[in-house]
Amino acid sequence: MQQQSQRRFFRKKYCRFCAENVEFIDYKNFKMLRSFMTERGKILSRKMTGTCSRHQRQLTKAIKRARSVALLPYIEL
Repeated sequence: MQQQSQRRFFRKKYCRFCAENVEFIDYKNFKMLRSFMTERGKILSRKMTGTCSRHQRQLTKAIKRARSVALLPYIEL
């Protein structure tokens, strides 16, 4: 059997916050933060979302702040 190499086209992921020139990620904007979480309440990684490291740290901090103020759930069952 010959194995043919398949070429797949992957679109380069870009940081949504860098593209929009966001300086600070607000924890009160829970609708936006929700898109960076799974259905179970876990924070998605940089690999999945494409955010840069600086904004991923800000995003994680904002999600954790929103959880502590009860804007976002810790766990969804």
